[in-house]
Amino acid sequence: MNVTNAHISQFDRAYFIGVGGIGMSALARYFNTKGWKVAGYDKTKTALTEVLESEGIKVHYEDLGKNIPEEYRNTEKTLVIYTPAIPKDMGELAYVQENEYQVFKRAEVLGMITRDSKALGVAGTHGKTTTSTLLAHILNVSALKCNAFLGGISTNFNSNFVSDANSKFTVIEADEFDRSFLQLSPFASIITSTDADHLDIYETDTEFQQGFQAYAKLISDQGFLVRHVNVDLSAKHTITYGLDCKADYVGSNLRFEQNAFLFDVTTPSGKIDSVELGIPGIHNAENAIACIAMVTELGIDEDTLRTALKSFLGVKRRFEYHIRQENLVYIDDYAHHPTEIEALISSVRLLYPNQRITGVFQPHLFTRTRDFFDGFVKQLSRLDEVILLPIYPARELPLEGVTSDVLCDKIDGPVKGVFSPNAAISHLSKLNDGVLLTMGAGDIDLIVKPLQKALQAR
Repeated sequence: MNVTNAHISQFDRAYFIGVGGIGMSALARYFNTKGWKVAGYDKTKTALTEVLESEGIKVHYEDLGKNIPEEYRNTEKTLVIYTPAIPKDMGELAYVQENEYQVFKRAEVLGMITRDSKALGVAGTHGKTTTSTLLAHILNVSALKCNAFLGGISTNFNSNFVSDANSKFTVIEADEFDRSFLQLSPFASIITSTDADHLDIYETDTEFQQGFQAYAKLISDQGFLVRHVNVDLSAKHTITYGLDCKADYVGSNLRFEQNAFLFDVTTPSGKIDSVELGIPGIHNAENAIACIAMVTELGIDEDTLRTALKSFLGVKRRFEYHIRQENLVYIDDYAHHPTEIEALISSVRLLYPNQRITGVFQPHLFTRTRDFFDGFVKQLSRLDEVILLPIYPARELPLEGVTSDVLCDKIDGPVKGVFSPNAAISHLSKLNDGVLLTMGAGDIDLIVKPLQKALQAR
């Protein structure tokens, strides 16, 4: 069935192939709250799949092939959702595709959902997850409320899914990978950045920009686009934002006073002084200004805005503190692109100007390491000590000449090296002071708790 002809009301049960992903699990939770039967496959049991199981979603970890559960044999009532990360020859996927099930990608199903609500998209190479999570938090604090499908675990909600049966708004993290965001029907959208990425999909920066322009054109004529001042995209109604620049919404005077992260915001209707954001960081301030622009246009008042921004606790693995002592600070972050690493290091320098910074970075994808090699070298050279883990391959095979050792050789710094995860933990457990950063989008998160424990044991 063509996705444009499908409607959620046709189905009453959902079967997921790859249910444990952050985006897929949010959809599973959505259908579970609707009272549907929900089940699915994932390769590995994780903390997230265990939470899904505790919520009543049936998850299995072996490829059942044609032997999928009996209650999902009704091909007319079963909506099958799969992730492109699943191999094409996977038995269950082959079975549903060959037996007239209605099989869609996650983005296509999100597209169906957005057609039935006022969808607020958040797109961009950087900052999507934090921005969409902050937007959902502000809406949830206000009378407007929202439903939200998030790309990370919100600390405020302790979930990647927010539900409100009476709200007309749905917050969607609009993912550019595989051009997924072109399946959506946004009423309005934030676009944070369009720095080239995923060149294994788009091939050129020009095609990447064209993908974002095509997304911007999907915005409703009754809605609007909130774009960073450096984003060169057009829409019928456009609002700009940024830091210390000329735009419709401008943030300025970033400062850290008495353990509070503050900034001022100039809006089309006046100035808001000393806005406090619950999480620090230059990039987080910029993301907050985008949300301020969006929700102000939706009619949310200043008092509600201040309350929501101050109470925002962030997202797991986005500038997440694990140790916050006078002499030693440990922050974990998802940064995996040179621009994100630049923003992270700049924020840490602002907050801890006199501290030595040690960074542990796991490159994500051979193609990204190749395509942005010079950018990684430049940004990682800003650290006082650099530890690299081997490249996380995800969906890719190795590329000749693209390794963490080659990257390490080019980094300008006296203290650097390539370590296995266990060797990195052992080496860093001797750290007594300064700021430690772990960075990456692969499985570097597996060393976070052991590293925290080793440091606290000292």
